[in-house]
Amino acid sequence: MADETFETARQPEAPATHTTIIHEAPRSSSGIGIIMALILLVVVVGGIYLFSKTSGESVRDNAIAEAASDVGNAATKVGDAAENAVNTNK
Repeated sequence: MADETFETARQPEAPATHTTIIHEAPRSSSGIGIIMALILLVVVVGGIYLFSKTSGESVRDNAIAEAASDVGNAATKVGDAAENAVNTNK
């Protein structure tokens, strides 16, 4: 029997794949968001306060104007009654 020799060429091994995952910690906004939220809250509360105060003043002013009108109407009626009394006694 004849000696047979088999030669096989080995291929170099492929480099192992390596995956690196980097997780970055969330950056702090140094409180800018919180400050902006507080400013917005103050503006909203101030707007509501001014709106309610203005509405209250206009209601009060309307009530005073209506009362003055009623007093004027009453004075006119008294004047008319006095005039009628004078005209009746003539």
